[in-house]
Amino acid sequence: MTKGLSLFAKRRRRNRTALRARAGTRPRLSVHRSGKHIYAQVIDDAAGTTVASASTVEKDVRGTSGANIDAATSVGKRVAEAAKAAGVTQVVFDRGGFLYHGRVKALADAAREAGLEF
Repeated sequence: MTKGLSLFAKRRRRNRTALRARAGTRPRLSVHRSGKHIYAQVIDDAAGTTVASASTVEKDVRGTSGANIDAATSVGKRVAEAAKAAGVTQVVFDRGGFLYHGRVKALADAAREAGLEF
């Protein structure tokens, strides 16, 4: 069934399948990384809504580079604070097809330090 899929798409499919098996009722912290920016959302899949989000394209951080570990760390802290304000403390980490390294790891570590449990 994975014939013709890129390595990225295979990793994404494998990761999401594992998340569904262990998520239960917890929302997921989804990360997207582009060449210039990084985005994070806390998504409640049961309700189909986004609970909290943060990215490097928001007005208060738009002037700085979004393509480094410092920016990913600030996004992780901000998404954790927004999630806690919305009443979410436990999530599952959805890295998509991205490797858990560099900016993705920095975002996850910052979210953990700011109070999210995963």
